[in-house]
Amino acid sequence: MKKIGILLLSLFMCSALFAATDADCQAAMALSRRVMGEKASRQIVFKKSTRAAQQDCFALSQKGSKVQIEGNNAGSMATGLGYYLKNYCHCNYSWMASDPLILPSKLPSVGEGVTINATVSKRFFLNYCTFGYTMPWWQWEDWSHFIDWMALNGVNMALAITGQESIWYKIWTEMGLTDAQVRDYFTGPAHLPWHRMQNVDRWFSPLPQSWLDSQLDLQKLIVERERSLGITPVLPAFNGHVPREIKSVYPDAPLSELGGWSGFTGDMGCSFLDPMSPLFSEIQERFIRKESEIYGTDHVYGVDIFNEVMPPSSDPQYLARVSRQIYESISQADPDAVWLQMGWLFYNARKYWNNERVDAYLSSFPKERQLILDYYCDKKEVWESTNAFFGVPFIWCYLGNFGGNTNLCGVPADIQNKLSRIKEEGVANFSGIGCTLEGLDCNPYIYEFVLSQAWEKPQKAESLAGYLANCRTRSNSAKAAGAWTALMDSVYIGPTATGQSSLLCHRPNIGKSKTRYATADIPYDNAVLLRTMKQFLRADGSGPAYSFDVVNLMRQWLSNRFNELKGEYDKAYHARDLDRMDRLSADMLDILDHLDNILAADSFFLLGKWISDARYWGKDSDEKLYFERNARNLITSWSDSNMILNDYAARALNGLVRDYYKPRYAMFFEAVRSCVRNGLDWDEQQYDIYNRKVTAFEHDWWDKPQGSYISQPVGDAAGIAQQILEKLGEYN
Repeated sequence: MKKIGILLLSLFMCSALFAATDADCQAAMALSRRVMGEKASRQIVFKKSTRAAQQDCFALSQKGSKVQIEGNNAGSMATGLGYYLKNYCHCNYSWMASDPLILPSKLPSVGEGVTINATVSKRFFLNYCTFGYTMPWWQWEDWSHFIDWMALNGVNMALAITGQESIWYKIWTEMGLTDAQVRDYFTGPAHLPWHRMQNVDRWFSPLPQSWLDSQLDLQKLIVERERSLGITPVLPAFNGHVPREIKSVYPDAPLSELGGWSGFTGDMGCSFLDPMSPLFSEIQERFIRKESEIYGTDHVYGVDIFNEVMPPSSDPQYLARVSRQIYESISQADPDAVWLQMGWLFYNARKYWNNERVDAYLSSFPKERQLILDYYCDKKEVWESTNAFFGVPFIWCYLGNFGGNTNLCGVPADIQNKLSRIKEEGVANFSGIGCTLEGLDCNPYIYEFVLSQAWEKPQKAESLAGYLANCRTRSNSAKAAGAWTALMDSVYIGPTATGQSSLLCHRPNIGKSKTRYATADIPYDNAVLLRTMKQFLRADGSGPAYSFDVVNLMRQWLSNRFNELKGEYDKAYHARDLDRMDRLSADMLDILDHLDNILAADSFFLLGKWISDARYWGKDSDEKLYFERNARNLITSWSDSNMILNDYAARALNGLVRDYYKPRYAMFFEAVRSCVRNGLDWDEQQYDIYNRKVTAFEHDWWDKPQGSYISQPVGDAAGIAQQILEKLGEYN
């Protein structure tokens, strides 16, 4: 017996030594320390699985007083840790670095444990636009926390496009362009995603050199951390977008103009180099070589060439030649390359991209060397109408948000049903599940729900409310469960749409909004949301997630109430009832004050944080002002004077409501009141007079920053919400 005991002890010590030296176990242990703290993480041990598995897998088991998490790689172990935190500890790890994790006083046992396999090989996250609407000002602390969140939720492939301008600067200057020509070609940081997608040049140029230097260093940290946790960074490659000044060095370069995207024309339009040109392959090889030297490579490259712009030719043979040539340029630079593309163009320009053109474009090079993101499956599953992308491997993606808009949306049951169906049908080239949100939004639990569907024993739509009551409200009371059940059953019943935010965020008008992207309709009765709000307040929840949810629900109810009053205001105008118009306008402005007040209680809803994060990157006062102007512009006018994208990135933020949306509505109320008082109709002529005034106000707000804003939350969310309801006569 003594010998057996010594043998078992030796085996345990060998296993522990292996775990301490295995790179995957080390990465998982480092993750647990970052997430749980040094003390709690000592109660978790990791083990590298040696059993053969077709898919990633993890297992939880109890080893004495410690929980063992076994996985086939660091990513699987990280997912196992996330599963433990959610389903045993009942705690919420937010994707925002400002929200702390609150663990139970004693870590629970896993009992008999569990073994769970992935049902798909790829779990993707991010969208080009997220790097503009959410991430342009992130520091390493934000990225470190978010990468950990992705790993805990099973993500193993993520878009990694930070710092690419730093590489392009080196390429273009090495090819003979001047410093001024290159930095003038780039846009401001918040608009770089659309520069990368060949939509706009030069808006908010020149891009400071300090930005190029800092982002290069930041990207090194990002890809290193992602790789350590088993997340494949999807790096960019050359998509044909060139500075038009390249003609000064290569006068015979065959360029096409892709101008006209959302009103950006002339110098702000983009130039596209013909892929059949030898120069295209030369630039591709230069870029991939330089990028690989600095950031390394995992051989998956994101390249999108016709995103929301029309190809120079509609001929299917041309489209086939273009895609074939681009693939060959990538594969010549990296023989192991896989080309990843957004499938958004096949939905957004679906009248152009008929099946003949889609087939020609996708079938001109090996299917196994490409990957398609079916971008907006919450609205339209493009795989169904394109013969499953003609056999090209694709990832089913939930978009869920446009522009970083703040609006409750998402349908868990629909997500679950769609993914169950595609799995049951056995679509051979269905390769993964992902999320392609344009901005991190106010529905984080919906994205976690989507990612859970990539594993056995996923979250179920029918039991999601109980899970959220435990994890986010930190209460297993009937009140908490009832509140979440009402929310999931009666409010989360519609998908997202572009411009989906309250009318308070859109330039006001009588009747139909003049803002192009304005979708203020909701698929539920606001009275239901009010009852749910009261249930949340009576659930006596605690912690940052509960505070966020209270602010979020109160924000949505007040926004919806504003919409209701706006409808009444329009009726009062048509009746020329000036007294009622005055009462309603006063009530609406009062709601904006209440809204600004509740938004101050959570850091996610602070304009001050968005601005202070932007100003952080400036090396002097001029650069700080430059970054602040760029940050203000994106979430308001988006561009300069055209109305196409005005308010596209509308969002309810403390400070923005008070100093931007409220004054804009006050100007509107005064203009309409003046019309009624003087016996005039609110027609196109009167609107144009008001429009010129409000356009000047909008421009000055972002171009000539004034005022200071809080960058840390203030006040108790539940207490503020209750006070607002009492003042409005709704709390009983």
